[in-house]
Amino acid sequence: MTGINKDRLILAGDIGGTKTNFALYSHGKTRPVTRIVESYSSRDALDLESILEQFFEKHPASITEACFAIAGPVIDGRCKTTNLPWDVSERRIARRFGWDVKLINDLAATAMGIPLLYSRELYALNKMRLRKGGNIALAAPGTGLGTSVLVWHDGRYIPISSEGGHVDFAPTDEDQVLLWRYMHQHYGHVSIERIVSGPGLLNSFSFLRETGRYQVPRWLLLDMERMDSARAITEAAIQKKDPLCVKVLSMFTSILGSIAGNLALTVLATGGVYLGGGIPAKILPALADGLFMNSFADKGRFKGLLEKMPVRVILNDHTAILGAAHRVLG
Repeated sequence: MTGINKDRLILAGDIGGTKTNFALYSHGKTRPVTRIVESYSSRDALDLESILEQFFEKHPASITEACFAIAGPVIDGRCKTTNLPWDVSERRIARRFGWDVKLINDLAATAMGIPLLYSRELYALNKMRLRKGGNIALAAPGTGLGTSVLVWHDGRYIPISSEGGHVDFAPTDEDQVLLWRYMHQHYGHVSIERIVSGPGLLNSFSFLRETGRYQVPRWLLLDMERMDSARAITEAAIQKKDPLCVKVLSMFTSILGSIAGNLALTVLATGGVYLGGGIPAKILPALADGLFMNSFADKGRFKGLLEKMPVRVILNDHTAILGAAHRVLG
């Protein structure tokens, strides 16, 4: 860590249902500069404070400010995480570590990071040019499904927090209707997060498997045991090794496109629609084959409007933590 304390350092964090990232940042000319990044398994920790202790045992830097992007609604400086059994509090962390602490929703933080991204950190799904000043929509499937919006005001973008991943799933074809019925039997309320997320991929896989239309090869079952199950399914689909996996991913891609189109219409996202989270960057071949964009624009009389909106996949998997750092450093 030679020379790291020459600059003012702040701590930024991205707390998700699967992993928690911490990073030390300093001021940069165009955006915060990353000094150190560490990643931890969220599910292996009792609480956020224990991971913070691990981080500073390894990197004993002196800081006074921290901002944490967290997966869940932040109300009065407190968040009960959606996909973890944690209760995170600004006041409790500040009391324990002596910092000025800010909690923000992880998708709001990702949205804050979008204007800071370089062109090489984005993958274009259509040829429409990005236009500064229009509303920006963000949908991010990973362990869960998050959404957010950036609104242009007084010469800068303001992030709007959202829990849009928990709105109702609206089927658009017969297979999706049957999927809804299957999910309703298991969960009651069928949110879009139940389908468009890592666990959602497994839900669709189970549904299609139970229809009896597909056989599950032994090598796939072994892959699902050996690695993350959702990853095994998507890799088999992209490589076209198994018809069931191909169908699962095509349903996922189509439904994600419909969701993104709904969000784009809801906020009139003329500034662009962005896909973040852990999944989109890993399934680029599936997103780029036309099915996503067809579903995205399939909104009747407003098809022409949606076809003119730029759509991008975020390739920088530290966008949320970058946005959290920007929240402090400006």
